[in-house]
Amino acid sequence: MTDPITITEDNFEEQVLRSSTPVLVDYWAPWCGPCRLLGPVIDEIAQDRDGALKVGKVNVDEQPHLAELAGVLGIPSVVLYRDGAPSARAIGAQPKRLLEQTLGLDEQLAATDAG
Repeated sequence: MTDPITITEDNFEEQVLRSSTPVLVDYWAPWCGPCRLLGPVIDEIAQDRDGALKVGKVNVDEQPHLAELAGVLGIPSVVLYRDGAPSARAIGAQPKRLLEQTLGLDEQLAATDAG
């Protein structure tokens, strides 16, 4: 089982910006009810797409600068990074299928499988 990585200012460049694998980052806070609802969905995506997608979590209370850099105005916010740049985002708690569609993960996985 692959658990999401805790992303901080110390490892953001290495884990996200320099990653050769697309990275899904969940911007959240422990006090946020919708964030707690989305957490298991993020964990499932990490497990389902192990190897094709890296999954990380940023606690916006502990890492406000990262949230600001990502343009996060509300949480939960999920950002998909490809080649070090945001390529898709979703805001709010969503069911897994909808989140995957919003972020274009099916296309990403198909491209990875074809490559």
